[in-house]
Formats: sequence, C-alpha cells, structure tokens
Amino acid sequence: MVGAVFGFSAERSSFCLRAATVEFARGRMGPKVAVWLLTFSTAVIWVQGAQALGLFRGQDARVMAVAGSWSGAIIGGLMFGAGMVLARGCSGRLLVLAATGNLRSVVSGLIFAVVAQMALHGWLAPVRQWLAGIWVTPGGQNLHLLAMLGLPEGAGLALGFLLAALALWLAVRNAIGWRVLVFGSGVGFAVALGWVLTWSLAQVAFDPVSVTSATFSGPSANTLMFFLTDSPALDFDIGLVPGVALGALVSGALKRSLRFQGFDGESQMRRSMFGAALMGFGAMLAGGCAIGAGVTGGSVFAATAWLALLSMWVGAMLTDLMVDQSGARAAA
Repeated sequence: MVGAVFGFSAERSSFCLRAATVEFARGRMGPKVAVWLLTFSTAVIWVQGAQALGLFRGQDARVMAVAGSWSGAIIGGLMFGAGMVLARGCSGRLLVLAATGNLRSVVSGLIFAVVAQMALHGWLAPVRQWLAGIWVTPGGQNLHLLAMLGLPEGAGLALGFLLAALALWLAVRNAIGWRVLVFGSGVGFAVALGWVLTWSLAQVAFDPVSVTSATFSGPSANTLMFFLTDSPALDFDIGLVPGVALGALVSGALKRSLRFQGFDGESQMRRSMFGAALMGFGAMLAGGCAIGAGVTGGSVFAATAWLALLSMWVGAMLTDLMVDQSGARAAA
C-alpha cells in the first residue's frame, strides 16, 4: 500500500532529486526544486506531526537504532549523487520510469539492485564495511540532528513548515499546477505512512518487526533475492518495490503515457550502466538512497541521513558541472 501511494504520486508529480540538483546547479530555483522541497517538507511535517500525536516514535526507527557512519554518508552520498546524474535518475525515479515502459530504467535498475546486493552481502561487502568503519557515530546508534544542535523537538515541525512555505512560494513563482503539488506532497505522505504503519505493526506483532519506510537500496536488493531463493520471506521491503511499480503503472495507464523507450546510443548506455553501479554501491554505503536517506531518514532527523543528503546534492552538482555542462560548452 505504501509503495502504491508512493509510485502513483511520484509518477504524477515527476518527483526526482536528480532533476532538482541539476536545476539548482544551473542557477535555477525552478519547478523541479519546488516539487522536491515540497515532498521533503511534507514528509517532515507528517512524520513530526505523527510523533506529536503518539502515532510513531522516531527513536524506534531502524535508521536510529544502529550505528551511523559519517564516512559512509560522505563517500556514499557523493557516489550516489554522481551516479544518479550519469544514470539520469535516482533509484526511486528509475523504478517509476521502468513501470511506465522505460527500458533504459529497467536495465539501470537491475544493475543498481545487483550492485546493491553485492555491497550488502557479496564481493563488495568488505570494501563497504571498511569505508563505513572509518568514522562512525558513538554508542552503537545514530544521532538525532536536533539533539546534536541543542534544539527542541518542536523545531523539526517548524522547519518542515518553513521549507513548505518556501516550496509553495517557488511553486507560485513557477506557475506549478495544484495537481502536481498535491501529488508531490503525496510522496511525502507515503514516507510518513510507512513509518506509522510499520511502527504500529511492531507494537502488536509477536515477532520483531523492523520500523522503516520508503527506501530503494535494501529493498531492491532484497526483492532481487526474493526471486532467487527457494524459501523467501515476505516483509515490508519485499512489498514496497512491486507496490511502487504498480502505482506508477496505474498512473501511467490512466494518463495514457505508457510507451517503450530505449537508449539513444551506446555512449548513453555505458553512462547509465556506470551511474547505476555507482548508485548501488553508494546507496548501501550511505545508508540509503535519495529517498531512503534523503527523505525517509531525513524526516526522523537521523544525523547521518542529513549528511548523506547533503553529499548527494554536492556529488550531483559537481558531476553535472564537470560532465554535462562542460560537455555542452565543448560541443558549442
């Protein structure tokens, strides 16, 4: 259910961190930045509001219950940011596009899932563990950003409303229609819905339930292995990926925008494949993808998630500057 809400809303709003970072890198605060800010701010508002109402407890979240990695957030975030520019979409956006017939995204998404699995349990796992272990948070758990800065708990909700006001101002300035705004905020709502539902389930389940929400690094790898093992187990991660695909497919079908699309040439294919591999390893090292760390982890103010998000922005902007903008100037 969470995946379907996310997929439908993301397809309708064209939510994409890669597009927002590229737009910002080129000196514009346009519609892509506005939609991303609206999604992020509404996720913060819904999650912090749910905490205030007792519907969710942030300290129980999986991202807060384990040690965070500062080094992983920086290195992995930079890698992921570079990869999503090269692949022309973050992992979540690739999944949405793949569901509507984009074969480029299908190929890139499969490479992302394979490399993520290799970084999680395969040949690349020792490298990931070494890089992540260079600089970790103390006490065997993540740090709360607001507590680190000495700010009260209510500051999170206030920040959410401040960012939402900025997003709405940008939306008005860029003449964004209300439908896009509704569905952009729907992506943020899906993140909050995941937190609330998994936390509620954890309170009543006999077996331990991981309190988590939308992310596409671990779930992509786990979904891939679900079809390759003889005794797979169903959980939130396994339901999320097909749910997103189903939601995006339904949205595209209702819009009559489903169509097959492929690579424009060999150079684009090589670029997308390399970018997908960077994203797969970078996401597992950073503790999440553009959604998992950038929005889901950020909404509970996990300190390393905010650092990973900042690193993704930096990596994406530098890659756009050095690859796409430089290439365009050279061609001119």
